[in-house]
Amino acid sequence: MSFWNQVRDRVRAFRPQLRFCIRVIVAALFALAIANSLNLPMHGLWMVLTALVVTQVSVGGSLRASLDFIVGTLAGAVYAAVVGVLVPHATSLGQAVALTLAVGPLALAATLRPSFRVAPFSAGLVLLIGSEVGESPVMSAFARVLEVALGCAVAAAVSMLVFPERAHKLGIEAASRILRDTAGLLPAVLSAFTQGADLDGVERRQNDLGHALVALEELAAEARRERMVSFTRDVDLAPLSRTLRRLRQDLAMLISAAAEPLPGAVAESLAPPLARFGREGSKFLLGCADELSHRDAPPSLEPLDAALKACDSEIDALPRKGLTHSLTTAEVERLFVFRFALAQFFRNAGDLACRIQEYSAAGGTA
Repeated sequence: MSFWNQVRDRVRAFRPQLRFCIRVIVAALFALAIANSLNLPMHGLWMVLTALVVTQVSVGGSLRASLDFIVGTLAGAVYAAVVGVLVPHATSLGQAVALTLAVGPLALAATLRPSFRVAPFSAGLVLLIGSEVGESPVMSAFARVLEVALGCAVAAAVSMLVFPERAHKLGIEAASRILRDTAGLLPAVLSAFTQGADLDGVERRQNDLGHALVALEELAAEARRERMVSFTRDVDLAPLSRTLRRLRQDLAMLISAAAEPLPGAVAESLAPPLARFGREGSKFLLGCADELSHRDAPPSLEPLDAALKACDSEIDALPRKGLTHSLTTAEVERLFVFRFALAQFFRNAGDLACRIQEYSAAGGTA
């Protein structure tokens, strides 16, 4: 039983990946079946390949990839057909000239618009494969566009019907992970002000947060496409993503200010309120991560507010204790940046609470 429990846990851990594998297999087989029933040339090779390429992890990702693939294929095929009709390409030299004229401008367009990335590839197919199988440029372009459109339709249908994985759900899970990672990073950053820390390790974790935020922004864009086709009322992920990015920027400010520990007496005076702020901030972020996953109300900001006021009070007391006289200008500036970053962190934590409240009010629409 222990062995089977381990197997079950492993399967659950990789459930999204396994679902994606099943969707890709179904999309490929479904596209192949349609291609054979329509007796498409080359056994519907481009239809099957298109279905494989545009099937993504989420429904929104598949819709985005399908739209980009269709736009790029249509642009490349139509332009290549025009070049193929106007430029004779029966000889090797003619093929080289036609291919240059077709691919060059499309490659330039691909650098300007990402949706045109597949256009040069489509143009090459129309000119080279069409002549190999005896098709005219116009018929070759029509066949490529038809097969790609059918492949995209298959991918989109399979993504929505076979173990559908919503980008909105994946985005909520990604945001919760970011909050937990931020909660673990905050105390480490604050401790660097009073007792030093492994700032290289802290910066690596900060960079990982940046990569996670980029992935979250992509999921937010995919979720918007899902709402267009499913007519759901899911709360937009973009405001939450922006709030999390601002919190990361607050951490970046704190990391910059913590390049060196504060002088001994100042560090000793600030250590207790800073540790308190780190604990309360971490607890608040972890609470937000839990409530975001369960669609509940956000935790109270009062403990974090009290911790911030304790930090402000202790900083205000430093001159009265005579602890600021020996500080250099750079240390005073770092102290100012540190205080400003804490205040910004608290403001953005309040904005995060509003975002969590929005998701709580949306309740069961996810």
